[in-house]
Amino acid sequence: MDKNDQKNNDSSEKNDETPQMLKEEKSLEEKLKETDEKLLRSLAEIENQRRRFEKEIKDAFEFGSFNFAKESLVILDNLQRAKTAIKNDEILKENKDLDKFLENITIIEKDLINIFEKNRIKKIKTKNLKFDPNLHQAMSEVEDENKDTGSILEEIQPGYMLGERLLRPSLVSVAKKKTHKTEENNQKKEGK
Repeated sequence: MDKNDQKNNDSSEKNDETPQMLKEEKSLEEKLKETDEKLLRSLAEIENQRRRFEKEIKDAFEFGSFNFAKESLVILDNLQRAKTAIKNDEILKENKDLDKFLENITIIEKDLINIFEKNRIKKIKTKNLKFDPNLHQAMSEVEDENKDTGSILEEIQPGYMLGERLLRPSLVSVAKKKTHKTEENNQKKEGK
């Protein structure tokens, strides 16, 4: 073999190695890119999970006492009912210490309301408002010509909010327009 043939063989071997090395380099670059992408996805997933856990902890802190608060409303309701029943009882009205007793119940009631307010439990307003199904529950409809349809006429049981969350809806009676007998009969006939 002469030197030229040997150089050609050497150069062809080098040429064969070069594309193979490029393929290996490309595959290493591709592997590095894939690994980078996987790492970024993993970091993003960890960040999302951290945020989710933080929100759950915040919600648990804010609304963890939700059931306790809801059940505590019964105490306030019973105090108010007791006060009304005592005021309306004919036999107890003759008792000279009735006013002191009612005053003590009122103090307990005010203390309980203050505790609720400190814990972000607030009464839902109903007076002179329109019915809102997000805050109120209609227990009855009363015909009233003087009020707009959907106006709250009476609060049957107060409702409460815990922060921005509904704890218990207000039970209310709502105004409706008075219908004439002929209109009612026509509506009944159309319904059949």
